Parts: sequence; structure tokens; C-alpha cells
Amino acid sequence: MRMSEGVEWALHTCLNLAWVEEDRSVPTSTLAAFYELPPAYLNKQLQALVRAGILASTSGPRGGFRLARDPGKITVLDVVAAIEGPQEAFECAEILRQGPGGVPGVDYRKICVISQTMRQAELNWRRELAGRTLADLKSTVEERFPAVPGQTRHGLTNTRT
Repeated sequence: MRMSEGVEWALHTCLNLAWVEEDRSVPTSTLAAFYELPPAYLNKQLQALVRAGILASTSGPRGGFRLARDPGKITVLDVVAAIEGPQEAFECAEILRQGPGGVPGVDYRKICVISQTMRQAELNWRRELAGRTLADLKSTVEERFPAVPGQTRHGLTNTRT
């Protein structure tokens, strides 16, 4: 399974916003400059996160983006689904129906061992991502790299755009 780079960008941006003061919005240009990302493409990802209720946006000279919910209420799956969409990664085309012994009218998605295996793997993957919140990621980074929150706040405050 391959996800777009927008997923990585969105997750890092959300995590960075978790360290910004709650009442402060950060402009797209600042968020993009922080990792040297193209602002227009990052903005597209940020707008998808706004539509999903993960980020809130404010327009105007002091506008930008901030988390719309508590980091403990935003799962990694929420972010992935906002960027990639909710559709399943594996789509069974039921090719067994066209093969030798195929029977019209049979739902091969339910009896095909390959389809069942792929769906179970995806379910496990989604369950894992749904079980990890932005707060979990934040806590892990703070434990492993204690200087990162302060560096991020400083960087987002002082990044030139």
C-alpha cells in the first residue's frame, strides 16, 4: 500500500500544531517553510484537514491553521482518511467469476481467500492507525526528543516566509 506524501506532510503539520498555543493560527507559508514544502500543495492538504474537522482555519493577516480538536481526539487514521479518502485500499474485482468453475451471482468477495486476507490485513492496519492519536505521537516525541516541542514553537514563530 502506498500513500501520498501529503499524508506525511499532514501528520507532521498536525503534530507541530499540537505544540503551538491553542489560540494561535499558523499561516500556510510558515508551515510550508518549516520543512521547505511547496505552499500551494501543502495548503491543499490543510484544506482537506479542515473539511475533515481536524484543523480550523482563520483568514486575514493573523490567519492560518490550528488544531480544531484536542490532539487526543484526532487519530492517525483520521488524518490518513482526510488526505487519502475513506475508500478501501484493496478492491476485489471478483475475477474468480470469470475463471474456470466461476458461477454467476456468487459474491466471491465473501468466499475468496485472497479477498478475505487482504481485507483482514487492511482492517488490522486501520485498527492500528485508529488506535493511535496525535496526543500519543506528541507524547512519544516529547519523551524521546524533549527539545523538539520548544524547537518547533520557536521555528514556527521565527520562520521567514
